Amino acid sequence: MTPMVKTFFDEPTFTFSYVVSDPETKRCAIVDSVLDFDYAAGKTDTASADAIIEYVKSEGLGVDWIIETHVHADHISAAPYLKEELGGQLSIGEHITTVQDVFGKAFNEGTAFQRDGSQFDHLFKDEETFKIGNIEGRALHTPGHTPACMSYLIGDALFVGDTLFMPDYGTARCDFPGGDARTLYASVKKIFSLPDETRMFMCHDYKAPGRDYYLNETTVGEERQHNVHVGEGKSEADFVKMREERDATLSMPRLILPSVQVNMRAGHMPEPEENGQSYLKVPVNLF
Repeated sequence: MTPMVKTFFDEPTFTFSYVVSDPETKRCAIVDSVLDFDYAAGKTDTASADAIIEYVKSEGLGVDWIIETHVHADHISAAPYLKEELGGQLSIGEHITTVQDVFGKAFNEGTAFQRDGSQFDHLFKDEETFKIGNIEGRALHTPGHTPACMSYLIGDALFVGDTLFMPDYGTARCDFPGGDARTLYASVKKIFSLPDETRMFMCHDYKAPGRDYYLNETTVGEERQHNVHVGEGKSEADFVKMREERDATLSMPRLILPSVQVNMRAGHMPEPEENGQSYLKVPVNLF
């Protein structure tokens, strides 16, 4: 079945968010939302999320799911705000617990921070099915960028998070804690086993060399044939060598420190301290 896919783009973080809906029943899911964040001021804003809310309400949609493909390192999730305004189950892959354990230690969160995924309403297992109205969805564990990365096949539309980019840009980095290039290659091959005509929606685009506009949609067939990192004729050994060498040259994402602290909590800020104020930590010389 073919869901309706509405795209929202946040240029400051190069992030695409989606509302995926069943035209027949008017039920929907929201994928990879963005909470605007001014790092210098430590101030959040809901303009990006409000645009999604306005669309959902104007179309008369009911929200079944608020989905995260993984713990994003480049933007803060607006999932709790969207849930408060629209309802829906806030969900992520079950391997969020691995990410929570790693970064719970990195940020010295102590025992108050639960590492069992309980901040989320639902933890998807690999190959688990779910419904958006009459359209069936399937959760696919696609690790490599992070241990918890999931792709979601909803009808004929696949939402891949950071696992893949447009064919002319390639694949995700694998140098974050728990990332692994060989694992990512296997995840990509899993995606490539889907039918060629499967529509594929990116979480990010950074304009490939020679392209001066943003793109967010392709197909499994296009990726399999033309992806510059893992397309036709690219071996696992060549990919791993390229990915590891490339990752060694990359700087950390600008918002990784606040993003991971919030997103591992399902988009909630850290608990306020005794003065009633929430704080985000900056570990010095850790990463």
